This record gives sequence, C-alpha cells and structure tokens, in this order.
Amino acid sequence: MELLRTPDERFVNLSGYSFSPHYVEVHGLRIHYVDEGPRSALPVLLMHGVPSWSYLYRKMIPIFTRAGYRALAPDLLGFGRSDKPSRRSDYTYQCHVNWMAGFLTALDLSHITLVGQDWGGLIGLRLVAEHEERFDRVVAANTFLPTGDQPLGEGFHRWKKFSQEVEVFDVGWIIQSGCKSTLPPDVIAAYNAPFPEERFKEGARQFPVLVPASPDDPAAPANRKAWEVLSRWRKPFLTAFSDSDPVTRGADLILQGLIPGAVGQPHTTIRDAGHFLQEDKGEELAQVVVDFIAHTS
Repeated sequence: MELLRTPDERFVNLSGYSFSPHYVEVHGLRIHYVDEGPRSALPVLLMHGVPSWSYLYRKMIPIFTRAGYRALAPDLLGFGRSDKPSRRSDYTYQCHVNWMAGFLTALDLSHITLVGQDWGGLIGLRLVAEHEERFDRVVAANTFLPTGDQPLGEGFHRWKKFSQEVEVFDVGWIIQSGCKSTLPPDVIAAYNAPFPEERFKEGARQFPVLVPASPDDPAAPANRKAWEVLSRWRKPFLTAFSDSDPVTRGADLILQGLIPGAVGQPHTTIRDAGHFLQEDKGEELAQVVVDFIAHTS
C-alpha cells in the first residue's frame, strides 16, 4: 500500500486550531489525533465525517476539557494529519472500522462517550456494536447506520453523484455548502490544508460510494449484525441532529425508535445549523454533550 503524508507545514497557524499533534501506528499506518485534558479523565471520542477532519471539533474540545473530560479527536485514515492511502481501492468500510478499532485498542480507551457525525457515526456505531464494553454512552449527530435495505433519500444520492463526477474535489467549498453560517477564508483554508493536491483526496472521494445503498452491499451484513447489538443497547443514547441537514433528516427518529437506550433521553434539535453542525453550532453541541454526560453518569 502506497501512503501519502501531508507535509507538517500545511498545519502551521491554522485558525483556532493550536492543539499538539499525537500519533499512533495501527496496522502500519499512522493515525493522528488530538488529545486534550487529563489522561485519567472520562474520554469523549469525537469522530468526524467526510470530507472534514479533527479541525471540525476545534470549538468543542475546550468545552470538554473545561468540564473535566478528556477530548480525543482522531483523523480518519485519508484525512487530516493521518496517513492517506494513495488508491481508492485501499479504502473500504471494513478497513475504516478495523483501523479505528485498532486506535481504541492502542490507546486502551474505556468508559467512552462517542460523539459521531456523518461517517463518524457510520464507523463509530460499528465500533460501539463490536466493542460495546468500551463505551458508556453515545451521542449521534447527523448520522445513521444504513444496511442497504431502505432507500437513502434524494439528498444522499445528489451528494454521491456530485462527489464522483466533479473534476476538482474542493473540500473547503464542500464544507461551506454543508453549513448555514458563512465561513471566513482562513477557516476554509484550514479545511483544505490536509489536501495539497487531488491525489491526496482519494479517501474523500471514495467514502460516498462506501455507504451501503443496496441489500447486497459488501458492508450490509456487518451493519445488520451491528443493529442486532444496537437494538438491545440500553446504555444512554442521545440524538443531537441539526434542523437543516437534507442528507440525514429523519434519521434521529429512526435511531430513537430502535435503540432502547434512547428512551427517555433529552433528544435535541440544534437550530440554524447545517450538516456540519459542529461548525455552525459547535459550542451549543458541546454543551449538550457535557450536560448529557453529567445527567447519565
């Protein structure tokens, strides 16, 4: 497997992102992660989606650390400061689950609160189902766990078509298009920082076609098996979706109806926020998570 690694100078003086880098090697690949707060504190695992990276959580991390928690925000392989396999065929749904399972094992994390958005939920919910002993609670934000047995909706298919046909995969523009707020140029530049050339974006381009969209998708059996666990999951489960995401709209109600741990929880709708609600309303989302942990500890 040929790996690309974004030069460190691309990450110097990024707006609002002064966290020290941390690295762990998993299956021969280097995963970068932010690790802030006491190492002995309860961990909050912040998992990003596509095509963002841990920069997405920069507004939220200080709120968790001030509340006394350990905030961990890994970059998925192919994103941020993590290694980027150079071929699209190197990226599969199962590989991403395996890589992040290796991350949990390498850091020996337990009593985790998962915050998963977009693909951070598609991967994170698989981790919860397959390593349930490591997780104490879940916050699902604009995400879902498809099996290919139900249609994914027009919003997703528009995004998938765009991602495969656009000549230049403009990451900063894509993030902006998924927000309700107007991002300043330095923030857009920070989202572009990990991708100095198109060849660094193979993972970002591949992710949309990895979403199980048909019953015979390669990832469908594993996701169905994960649902067998989630359908009896009684630990606290919270949905915190935004009100303006055409891709995941309505998935919060599905999660609430199928997961026992969601019953009676203070499910939240974040107002005036798009798909990337961490960017639009990061501080508000972080406080929702802090209150949820306090309420369920």
